[in-house]
Amino acid sequence: MRQVVLDCETTGLDPNSGHRIIEIGCIELNDRCIGRNFHRFLNPDRQSDAAAFEVHGISDEQLRDKQRFAEVWDELHGFIKSSELIIHNAAFDLSFFDAELGRMGRGSLLEEAGCTVCDTLELARDMHPSLKNNLDALSDRYSIDRTSRDDRHGALIDAELLARVYLAMTGGQVAMSFAGEEKEAAADIAVDVAAADLPVIRADAGETAAHEDFIQWLKTARSRMPAGRVA
Repeated sequence: MRQVVLDCETTGLDPNSGHRIIEIGCIELNDRCIGRNFHRFLNPDRQSDAAAFEVHGISDEQLRDKQRFAEVWDELHGFIKSSELIIHNAAFDLSFFDAELGRMGRGSLLEEAGCTVCDTLELARDMHPSLKNNLDALSDRYSIDRTSRDDRHGALIDAELLARVYLAMTGGQVAMSFAGEEKEAAADIAVDVAAADLPVIRADAGETAAHEDFIQWLKTARSRMPAGRVA
């Protein structure tokens, strides 16, 4: 099964107010193994809000010579086509991609690329109700190193981190596996039996007698077996 973990950085929070995508990061998962990545910075033809810049740290000057979304769409389409997209807070990212495609006279991202979507935020809320479920909180919950995200958010940085979180959430795998390498590690689950309130159900007299009869039958059966055979 081919999946693509997708993330984007933007000039602001609302595509309906003219905010645009400035960075796209994708990580390929093939049967839970890491494959290729897709990464592009984009010229949005506008400035980033100050609050957005504080998050991603990508200056307007850095983007002046970059391609526009329409210029990278064919490459992006080829990378994500017919895959399941893994997105954290999918409604936010998809609204920006849909707005960019709308400017090109196209339909929604899912329609154009023939993709389905798994929203890891909704998945996390189902698994961990009443807890924080942003990417930082999930990384800490699953003991995933997020130091790459300390200085700033980035689309490829966040896609890589989300890939690790998704694998941990859905299969107990914390270490990422790479295509051609067998490096899957299941997360250890420690259970404190002493602290658990477990009921003790003792055998009654009839069950004890039946057990003794079975042990006696087993001893008799062993004594009748031909030499050299072990039951």
